[in-house]
Amino acid sequence: MSEDESAVVLDREAIDELLGTGGVGVLALADEDDPYAIPVSYGYDDGSVYLRMGFGTDSEKREYLASSDRAVLVVTVDGDRGWESVVVRGPLEEIPEASIDGTVMEAIRSIDIPFFTIYEEPPRELEYTLYRLRPEDLTGRREKPAAGIE
Repeated sequence: MSEDESAVVLDREAIDELLGTGGVGVLALADEDDPYAIPVSYGYDDGSVYLRMGFGTDSEKREYLASSDRAVLVVTVDGDRGWESVVVRGPLEEIPEASIDGTVMEAIRSIDIPFFTIYEEPPRELEYTLYRLRPEDLTGRREKPAAGIE
């Protein structure tokens, strides 16, 4: 079955709607030809994706972040209309706490970034940093409805 027969391309409004719910996705980074992918919490506001990342001791993630100029975030949901997915590609930048002005901080506080941890260390012992992924390329797909179902 070809891609056109099994999926519907999402328009920008549908992509914004899916990302706007915030949630969990998979962030892919690379160091030359060595790929690295991790689950992350994210929020979406005003066209940018915000990621709250926790770092444990000897963080491999920190090494890949330092070597990656670009990143890919994949978000998938399985809802009433079947599966939907969005792929966000673009530069990833750390947002130092000291550089966050009041307006940006308010926007970030209004984003629902879920909290979860996959570390052995207690959450209070982790270092957290905020990153922004500025989409240069956004694509989305949705499961094609079965015949007669809209």
